[in-house]
Amino acid sequence: MYRSGAGRLSARAARCRGPDPNSCFRYSSSYNRTMLWKIDAQSTQPLHEQLAGQIRRGIAAQELAEGEKLPPARDLAQGLGVNMHTVLRAFQTLRDEGLLEVRRGRGTSVARDAKSATRQVELARRLVKEARRAGLGNREILQLVEVQL
Repeated sequence: MYRSGAGRLSARAARCRGPDPNSCFRYSSSYNRTMLWKIDAQSTQPLHEQLAGQIRRGIAAQELAEGEKLPPARDLAQGLGVNMHTVLRAFQTLRDEGLLEVRRGRGTSVARDAKSATRQVELARRLVKEARRAGLGNREILQLVEVQL
């Protein structure tokens, strides 16, 4: 079982059982849903991007509701077996995308308009991916978008 704070057991969070117990974190939300976050230390994708991607997918799939609080960064980091700054970096990325609201002392929650922001971020990612596939560089992609504004 996952321990949080001063040694007390958390009813909302638990480490996963398996070959690498540090690689996943099960979180039961206040909305009676459970979300499983996994980190693959062998992946070439940075850990913070893996976590941000999973939270992004959770919001898009409505596994995380708008306004729902996420576990504290310290608890999530301990459960995943990663540095707390890795979790904070993932949260910061998602905050910059408009998907999370981070408030000191109050925790991190899913932004009220996160569903629409998720769609916009995904469309932007697809645009960049397709433009790169077509051989365009960063400046050319920016010019393409600026023309549309």
